[in-house]
Amino acid sequence: MTTAVAGLSIGERVKVLFELLKFRLASLIAFSGAMGYCLGAKDVSWEKLTLFVIASIGITGSANIINQIIEKDLDKMMKRTASRPLPSRRITVKQAIVWCVVLGVVSLVIFISVFNLITGLVSLLSLVLYGFVYTPLKRVGPIAVFVGAIPGAFPPMIGWIAATNHFGLEPGILFAIQFFWQFPHFWAIAWVLDEDYKRAGFKLLPANGLKDSDTTLQIMIYTVFLIPIGWLPYELGMTGINSALVATVFGVLFLAQTFHLMRKCTDKTAKQLMFGSFLYLPIVQIAFLLDKL
Repeated sequence: MTTAVAGLSIGERVKVLFELLKFRLASLIAFSGAMGYCLGAKDVSWEKLTLFVIASIGITGSANIINQIIEKDLDKMMKRTASRPLPSRRITVKQAIVWCVVLGVVSLVIFISVFNLITGLVSLLSLVLYGFVYTPLKRVGPIAVFVGAIPGAFPPMIGWIAATNHFGLEPGILFAIQFFWQFPHFWAIAWVLDEDYKRAGFKLLPANGLKDSDTTLQIMIYTVFLIPIGWLPYELGMTGINSALVATVFGVLFLAQTFHLMRKCTDKTAKQLMFGSFLYLPIVQIAFLLDKL
């Protein structure tokens, strides 16, 4: 144990543990899963929903920790990650592994015992894909974004499966919306952080890997898919017409931002697209939930 770790107070250690699991990000992902659970459930059990959120935060946190353990030396090279718990040596790798295992095991026990085996297995698959497949691929090329988008789109589908104990077209649609959303979302982030990513050898931008019209074209193409897919929950009777209209309006606005990026090709417009992506998904998901009530 390093002196830095040993010198932390109990409060500081708890803070480090929450920082390591990326609690804010994990909470947003858990919200997406909770949306899928509420859409799939005939009657929402608040006790089960609370346990689902806790398990979702835990399994996401476990995957995040695997990512940080593997990338601890690379994180030292980037400004935005150099102060994370592992590169700053506020926690040891051994301690991080213990915390990762505890979060993962407890979460899987909740998913399997409270909900069903399929929920647990898909959650475990999500953890493996994100931690052990997506993470090392980040230095290979933009294929990492495609692979990472798979576990990234699992949460609402997992929520639906937890509520219904079966796959189907409905959870597939929820998966598709979040899957296609991740490309403009993540590539906008990769554009803004391109210089920092290059320090660690991450190759995440599409096309030729440059901040140019070829990359913006790829971003635009994936965003286009969100408009027709946003209608499908209504067509399948999962939600009503109001949420379909909301999804369409915000899908068009989101797409307009990609055209703006294509015209300008600047960090400023990429940052605007990034913030637009942060707004699109929760607004559409909340609209789906409200339309079901």
